[in-house]
Amino acid sequence: MPTARKQARLRTSSIDSMTEQELLDTRLCDLPVRIEDSPLQSRVETLYDELSNKGIRFRPRCWLSGDWFSPDGIPGIAIPFYLAHPRLMRMERKQMLDVEGGTHDWCMRILRHEAGHAIDTAYRLHRRRRYREVFGNYFEPYPEYYRPRPGSKSFVLHLEPWYAQSHPAEDFAETFAVWLQPQSNWRVEYSGWKALEKIELVDDLVRTVQGQQPVVRKRRQIEPLRGMRSTLREHYRQLHEKYRVVVSDSTLDNHLVKLFAKSRNPRRGGSAVAFLIDHRPTVRGIVAQWTGEYQYNIDQVLAQMIARCKVLGLTALGDEEALRQRLVAMLTAITMSHLRGHPYRVAL
Repeated sequence: MPTARKQARLRTSSIDSMTEQELLDTRLCDLPVRIEDSPLQSRVETLYDELSNKGIRFRPRCWLSGDWFSPDGIPGIAIPFYLAHPRLMRMERKQMLDVEGGTHDWCMRILRHEAGHAIDTAYRLHRRRRYREVFGNYFEPYPEYYRPRPGSKSFVLHLEPWYAQSHPAEDFAETFAVWLQPQSNWRVEYSGWKALEKIELVDDLVRTVQGQQPVVRKRRQIEPLRGMRSTLREHYRQLHEKYRVVVSDSTLDNHLVKLFAKSRNPRRGGSAVAFLIDHRPTVRGIVAQWTGEYQYNIDQVLAQMIARCKVLGLTALGDEEALRQRLVAMLTAITMSHLRGHPYRVAL
């Protein structure tokens, strides 16, 4: 009789035998995946080891869900289901053009961030007077949008550019993640930064709870995978609608006519459409890295640019590398000004 571990491997392997359409028609709750016996198991265990090395006894409970988040009032971590199987990661990349947490390093960075939320909840650190003085009001409503200050030295830089600026709770979680990272030389890296005071406060706060059991011990799972009845196809349709981006044609036209030219002699340069198609993946990745925006959202703007270039009949003239750099700068400006920022991990 096969062991439980072998049975789990057998169930998981069935995903590889499905056609793409069969997989898309599978309900999320029916996906034969779990944290155990997946690459996530060792990463969660690594997180626990890091917490233990810092004297924190508490182990945030982790479960599979549709996205990354740590629920308000529950000291746990939800991890997106696609990270539990390589085939699901490939599907995520195909549908969303990226896999959030798809590498070991990236996954650990997000786990440390979410652990910050969980530890904050478990020990009710946000109720401490010093926390409020340094990070702000944890109970302040999340804004729908925020305008970051790229040059500010009052916030750490961890997951995404300026994400710590979005809300006091995110500021704490990002700061905690920097403090938790093994072999982090944060005293040197943030020397002269106002953010250093925040990291030092995290260090002080943790010392007050080292070796202690958490105050909040709720083990409820919010939106666990086993309760999600939509199919993968429906799941991605909802995500595509949620992240649907529309920038006005007039806005794009104003930018495009400055970047490209209406050449009377098309032979002098190549088609602007062809240029955008050739550089689309590279430019999309660079802008996503610098802005923290989803590649899927940026790609929609690029698709709209291609359509407008066809209408305007634009030509790509001049040095190709210089033109690509100008495209990156232009698309970054559009992203920062017109696109919604990365969805906040709003307390549920």
